[in-house]
Amino acid sequence: MPLLFVSLIPNQPVKKITLLFVCIHNSARSQMAEAFLNHLAGDRFEAASAGLEKGTLNPLAVRVMAEVGIDISGNQTKSVFDFHESGKHFHYVITVCDAAHAASCPVFPGANNTLHWFFDDPSSLAGTEEEKLEATRIIRDAIETQVRRFIESVGQHAH
Repeated sequence: MPLLFVSLIPNQPVKKITLLFVCIHNSARSQMAEAFLNHLAGDRFEAASAGLEKGTLNPLAVRVMAEVGIDISGNQTKSVFDFHESGKHFHYVITVCDAAHAASCPVFPGANNTLHWFFDDPSSLAGTEEEKLEATRIIRDAIETQVRRFIESVGQHAH
């Protein structure tokens, strides 16, 4: 199904590609991915995020996103079941669990396309606060890189 970014009818809103990022608690990885996609390409995409269960927003994720100028401190964690019950449809659902927990990463029925991106979980990091912060920066940067690749890839297929 071709996806168009421009409306040929004057004063008609552009139909955005909808996307849901999913992980276990919606506390870090899915929040960062949602924020990056909306920040980098919010004119073409409408991203949301959710978890199998609502968690608590990870303060390390909040800090490292603020370092790149994106404020997620006011975000709420959301449950994938809330989106399912609302009947919302997504063009893409992307799971962002780590490879070790991929089997327990929630799935979302009714998506046109499901992708799996594997990132370490910031909540499971060990070490000093500074070591955890540095590891979370690495995860943040990997998520940003993958989001940029996704934008480029989907953009090439949307014509």
